[in-house]
Amino acid sequence: MTGRRGKDPGVDLLVLDVDGVLTDGRLWFGPEGESFKSFHVRDGHGIKQLRAAGVMVAIISGRSSAAVDARMHELGVEHVIQGAGDKQAALDALLESLGIPAGRAACLVDDLPDLPMMHTVGLPAAVADAHPQVLAAARHVTRLPGGHGAVREFCDWLLAQREAAP
Repeated sequence: MTGRRGKDPGVDLLVLDVDGVLTDGRLWFGPEGESFKSFHVRDGHGIKQLRAAGVMVAIISGRSSAAVDARMHELGVEHVIQGAGDKQAALDALLESLGIPAGRAACLVDDLPDLPMMHTVGLPAAVADAHPQVLAAARHVTRLPGGHGAVREFCDWLLAQREAAP
């Protein structure tokens, strides 16, 4: 299930989940209770390319992590919402603050708490190893699983759709 080739998806904002999308979904904890996350370097480059093309990128995550803050700062992602108990409310507030209609937003997600966001944005997408209900709600599914370059794949796809648009 992929978007139509040659049709600009009209995306001004890409919203990403973190755990299971930018990471492989595993949580690593050290002996002091500190958490660690592993990010794929190609995902970071895809985010940079998308931003350079004028598409804003935001994070909406149910968990909070200093590692996410550090990585997103490194990538120039300004809109980082962590600890969102209600991802839909966070998305609504973000869209309003940016003045972007929901139909001009995309999200790349992986699990059930993300379903309300999927039903709101114009282009709901899922990583290959997402929950079956999330896969069913997606208009685009990556070939790669979360944490293994799926974000880069989706960014590349979005850019290709823009270039192929008449």
